[in-house]
Amino acid sequence: MSGLPDAQPPGFVLGVDIDGVCCDYVGELRHIVAKHKGVPTESLTREVSWGCKEWGIDQEEFDDLHRKAVLEHDLLLNMKPHDGVADTLWRLSDAGVWIRIVTHRLYVNWGHETTASHTVRWLDEMRIPYRDLCFLAEKSSVEVDAMVEDAPHNIERLRAAGKIVIIFEQPFNRYLPGLRARNWAEVEEIVSDLVTQRTGSFPLQLPGLPSGADRLVRRKPESSSEA
Repeated sequence: MSGLPDAQPPGFVLGVDIDGVCCDYVGELRHIVAKHKGVPTESLTREVSWGCKEWGIDQEEFDDLHRKAVLEHDLLLNMKPHDGVADTLWRLSDAGVWIRIVTHRLYVNWGHETTASHTVRWLDEMRIPYRDLCFLAEKSSVEVDAMVEDAPHNIERLRAAGKIVIIFEQPFNRYLPGLRARNWAEVEEIVSDLVTQRTGSFPLQLPGLPSGADRLVRRKPESSSEA
């Protein structure tokens, strides 16, 4: 016996993408692109296809603007979280779901340090719980029981690999059939059902734990008073 922990986590493993799933990637990038193009933000539609060609940019320009957004405008620090994402993931984690963050962000040349550090900082500042953080280009190789994803190509590859995918709805993935969530309340409902199907039950929150993503803030040590 080696004494080492098991390689596989116990229970149900939920893979969670970040951009577009945990946060409003298109919304923040839209502001940055508008500044570069010198146009009002409102002139750039939110109803975009993958690559945002509706903004009058091709793939090469999109990649360049994304790189500038990450390295010059702190895109990965400034994106707004989707409503309920942190509280939902805390409840799922409390119920025994293993949260595995899976993202493909290391494609900005010479920007890996910024990308990795800003990713961890954003997750901490948004109080999003997770057990693992994986930077993967080929998400179909990740070990999960289900994956919350918005990118069409990742959805199709994950499915081809036999993974359950919860499509987090975006304009560019509406044509895809299958399990779909418009918000994190719907993600929670779907995951609860999947866990119940897999294990026969869905545990309630662990007793004695305060609820909500702000639990660490609310549980501050009492200050001692001087005599």
